[in-house]
Amino acid sequence: MRFSGPRTSSILDGLRVTTPAPRDAWQRLADESDEALITQTPDWLDCICATDSYDDASRFYEFGDSGGLVVPLARRRGWPARLVAQDAWPSEWGIGAPVAAEAPAPRLARAVFEDLARLPSNRVSVRFGPNADPVWQSAVPSAFTTLPHTTYILDLGGGFGDVWGQFRGSVRTAVRKGEKAGVDVEVDRTGRLVPAFYALYQHSIARWAEQANEPLALARWRRNRIDPLRKFQTVADTFAESCAVWLASYEGRPVAAIMVLRHGPHAKYWRSGMIKELANPIRAGTLLHKLAIEDACATGCRFYHFGDSPPDSSVSVFKERLGARGYPSFGYRREVLPLTAGDQLLRGAVKRLIGFKEE
Repeated sequence: MRFSGPRTSSILDGLRVTTPAPRDAWQRLADESDEALITQTPDWLDCICATDSYDDASRFYEFGDSGGLVVPLARRRGWPARLVAQDAWPSEWGIGAPVAAEAPAPRLARAVFEDLARLPSNRVSVRFGPNADPVWQSAVPSAFTTLPHTTYILDLGGGFGDVWGQFRGSVRTAVRKGEKAGVDVEVDRTGRLVPAFYALYQHSIARWAEQANEPLALARWRRNRIDPLRKFQTVADTFAESCAVWLASYEGRPVAAIMVLRHGPHAKYWRSGMIKELANPIRAGTLLHKLAIEDACATGCRFYHFGDSPPDSSVSVFKERLGARGYPSFGYRREVLPLTAGDQLLRGAVKRLIGFKEE
């Protein structure tokens, strides 16, 4: 579902606000910005609405002769107005920061946050990437709680020859081992390999459950609610050539896969799956990242995004071995009733009950 209702406009303190944001204006801003990720495009919101119970609540702001900006928002469908959440984005959908052709003036940034603070919703949240202009951080009202993250990004500016040199020696050795082992790699941009990717993702869920001491049935229920097959199919169908599934097979059997998305100068590693006991000895996962990064360089991308992970975790160490650096990034949340805190307390209690082991 693209729109939640008729488009409305209002003028607040000289700021014209239109919701949902006009598609042409939003797409124009995303195309003009070198900072915008694929997760900040209107098509990404369409994927969210098509695969979960959300409506388009995006807001387009115009102020004087500025080019305007869009705050992507998805509103939970079917909840009472005062309990509903409006997020950019819902959990596991990534960065949904404001989209603008250039950084807004401080007055405009403050006005946008003040407008978001007034929305008749229990929760409003916006997630910024590490490339966000400092003007946003300085404009956050006290009503918003700051949520810190560490986002890992590999700079591709020097081309693949330079990137290869940034790989740790262990990574280069792993790549050569995968190549010598005879790993077969296929890349698909039509969605054909999504089912194979998802089957490997299910193997990863089982492995993560075992590592975390989480009952497998609970892990599958939880992860499949967050990442159902239709989510990946929808993204692949929507973005076509901009969504690549890289699949590694060994002796005729799929053993590892990654999904990589592209928009402008940004390539984004999104999800992966593998049969670890088969993929690790031949370093199939590392080989896939090498090939996807090489492809991103060849197609003119400047950055390869690895997403968030806690510093010093095994996941962040893997990203650093591939040359990525961790950068601070922030989300901001305004909430009236502490439903998020209550949910976190409940989840924490369940984790303690089952002996869940954090990464």
